[in-house]
Amino acid sequence: MKVISLLALVGSAAAFAPAQQGRTATSVAAFENEVGVTAPLGLWDPLKLIEDGNQEKFDALRERELKHGRVAMLAVVGYLTTAAGIRFPGAENIPDGMAAWQALLDSRDGQNVLLQMLAFFAVAEIVNRDAPWLDNEAEFVGDYRNGALDFGWDKLDEATKLKKRTIELNQGRAAMMGIWGLVTHEMMGNSILPGGYLPGH
Repeated sequence: MKVISLLALVGSAAAFAPAQQGRTATSVAAFENEVGVTAPLGLWDPLKLIEDGNQEKFDALRERELKHGRVAMLAVVGYLTTAAGIRFPGAENIPDGMAAWQALLDSRDGQNVLLQMLAFFAVAEIVNRDAPWLDNEAEFVGDYRNGALDFGWDKLDEATKLKKRTIELNQGRAAMMGIWGLVTHEMMGNSILPGGYLPGH
């Protein structure tokens, strides 16, 4: 009840905020043709984070959105894979779902796995950046090929590249909602997986 009252109070305070004039419409219009501005929402910025039209801020937010989307896609795949009973050799006794974290903390082998995960995250964070010592420039925000990985990207025409970038953004957005939904339902004790299976229980 207290949370609902607080939300109502915050929402009512917005009614007394000064009205924005025409500046916002022209500033935000600069981003109307960016990748990821798709129907039905179009350019959706409910928190007014880019209303000033600052390209650097937009690029930083886009980079974070891409990173979170990529991590969320991996998280959904990992969550569903372990829920299906697939494990690495030696990890057959580790439960699935959120219960896996405590099981990893409780054993020496599990702690080693957590340290390996931490090391992987650190290496991935270092590698997935524009490398200033290389003589190449990123094609777009979130392009971390660094002149080494291509997988045929440079052979694609511009329309196909734009389509694939839009698909990645939208799938990342869906995955962020997906992992949130999977974990939330698990914590509530409600299964949304086939057969009524509830991970970690």
